[in-house]
Amino acid sequence: MIQASELRKSASFFHDYTELRVQQNKSVEIALVNGDVMRNAVNTTGGSSARVGGCGAWGFASAPEVGTKTFERIVERASRNAKVLAKGRKEGSLPETRTEGCFDYATEKERMGQKELLDFARGIDAYILKNFPNLQSRVVVLRNLDMEKSLLTSQGTEAYSLTPRSLIYVDMSLMSEGQPVNLFEGFGGLGQFEDQFTTPESLFEKLQIQYEHLVKKAEGVHATAGPKECILDADLAGILAHEAIGHTTEADFVLGGSVAAHYMDKEVASPMVSLVDFAHHAFGETCPIPVHVDDEGTPAEDTTIIENGILKSYMHNKESAAQFETAPTGNARAFLFSDEPLIRMRNTAILPGTSKLEDMIASIDDGYYLMRPGNGQADTTSEFMFAVVQGYEIKNGKLGKAIKDTTISGVAFDLLKTVTALSDEMKWVATGMCGKKQPIPVGMGGPAIKCTVNMGGR
Repeated sequence: MIQASELRKSASFFHDYTELRVQQNKSVEIALVNGDVMRNAVNTTGGSSARVGGCGAWGFASAPEVGTKTFERIVERASRNAKVLAKGRKEGSLPETRTEGCFDYATEKERMGQKELLDFARGIDAYILKNFPNLQSRVVVLRNLDMEKSLLTSQGTEAYSLTPRSLIYVDMSLMSEGQPVNLFEGFGGLGQFEDQFTTPESLFEKLQIQYEHLVKKAEGVHATAGPKECILDADLAGILAHEAIGHTTEADFVLGGSVAAHYMDKEVASPMVSLVDFAHHAFGETCPIPVHVDDEGTPAEDTTIIENGILKSYMHNKESAAQFETAPTGNARAFLFSDEPLIRMRNTAILPGTSKLEDMIASIDDGYYLMRPGNGQADTTSEFMFAVVQGYEIKNGKLGKAIKDTTISGVAFDLLKTVTALSDEMKWVATGMCGKKQPIPVGMGGPAIKCTVNMGGR
């Protein structure tokens, strides 16, 4: 991988605002279904790209190669494209940003080979088969992604980053009343596999907990439809923060008509609620997806979206920042070398409060404790509907029976106004991808939140 400093000689090709990026994504995936190997793959995608222009007249070009001649060719092609698109457009200037740095999260441990990774997956599968023999099916997936980037811009940014993410997914299913009931769990996050996982045995306790929840779910009841006082655990709080609030406050969506365009400096949530898109560190620790420099060369900074219930900021790239006459926030991110940077979230979370989860549960006479989301959708009105695949009744201040799959729905900004308590424990979820035009790893999280939500029932 070419370091940013090695790109410096290519700056002589720059005549206008220019970004030159070299990127390589390396992915590993191993999948076992009932012990059979269904996938065992390593894939590397890499190359270089150039973006020239700005203020609505971007020229972009990419190539699956690297090297001085390639850099000269794609910069020239991107410049030509920008000139064509700029005809008839009003000229404008982009904010100046510059930074330098090397942000390398690679492991210092000896790397495992593909056979060792496969044996690791088989160790997990063997434990599940031995200890939970009544399962209808079991799926074990190992998935690793290393995103490596070098960036040079005409404004003087030179940056290198290696951001790895290593995950293990386990899906177990039982038969109940003639129907399969399943529970899916993801483990892992920032780091290469050797830093995230030591031995299969390190996951056995978590797998036991997952199985016990599955058994309770198989014996569970259907939720009652309608508005209910609920506690959304961190997983659901995180997806609410990301999908239903975060996307509405990405500046490109705001310019496209998002409901958040009308809410700046207005109350959009309970005064208890603050929501931040963190760049690389939060609460004294590294975030699940640390972004120190975005793919436009802007130093990444935390963006406080909601502060004490008031909408305070949108997330920006350079172009939207120029339109809003504010500073870019470092939210421009691209997934592949051949992708243009888009305004994307990084690590979006509701900030924790001061309540204890057990006290929040004790305060509800008839409601639900909702723990794990499934698939869902949200739009730029902040209206959402998410599947809930794990949860429990709350009866007279105590957890009751598990509930079967259900849904929650509503308008996120309205839901946040009903928040009456936030737990004091912050949890991150880093096992998903955001799919806005191009996939990209994101972090999301928060505390447990007590609120009123519309349950979908059976």
